[in-house]
Amino acid sequence: MSAFGYRKPSDLPQTIPLFPLEGAILLPRGVLALNVFEPRYLNMIDDALGAERLIGMIQPATGDENNPTPELADVGTVGRITAFQETEDGRYLITLTGVARFDMVREIEAGTPYRQALVDYEPFEIDFKSSMGHTIDRAGLIVKLKKYANLHGFNVDWDSVEQAPTETIINVAAQICPFDAAAKQALLESVTLEERNQTLIALLDWDAAADPGRPGSIQ
Repeated sequence: MSAFGYRKPSDLPQTIPLFPLEGAILLPRGVLALNVFEPRYLNMIDDALGAERLIGMIQPATGDENNPTPELADVGTVGRITAFQETEDGRYLITLTGVARFDMVREIEAGTPYRQALVDYEPFEIDFKSSMGHTIDRAGLIVKLKKYANLHGFNVDWDSVEQAPTETIINVAAQICPFDAAAKQALLESVTLEERNQTLIALLDWDAAADPGRPGSIQ
């Protein structure tokens, strides 16, 4: 079962508001913190809080999120607002928890300042069930993540990583590693957890090979 009891694609609304944001992906059962300050998106959060609290995260396909209406990627993720705070200067600090990915069908003219679209969750029906990742080389993945963290000087609580489910390790790494937007989208569009793990490992290996002279050792 996906987060919040959604069991199948038909449990989710076909029309959802969209939050285009380059370099930010959300995966099923993952979490994403957002600092919302643009008036159109403040309006979107108000409307979502008054309804099902669902928002579609999607990357601009052009890499130009500053364009008021950038072309959008073909795949995004619907998330549910699970934490909300309003600041004194009028910003919203929210946390989205991922429910399921979707294919963009078409945008609709809804008369709102933010964009909305008709979406299809059927291609990602797999998202409605968590994956244990039994066929994944978990130890090998953690070794590669440690090397990547050391090369970039990231501080990581490896004890917590070791205790986390395999799905969580892969999805958190996919979301927080500073890959470019195209790489992030490739991770998002990897249908199964096993495919996402393979994509993640390829990106980690490419990063390590790109500058083999950098100092860094696996601890």
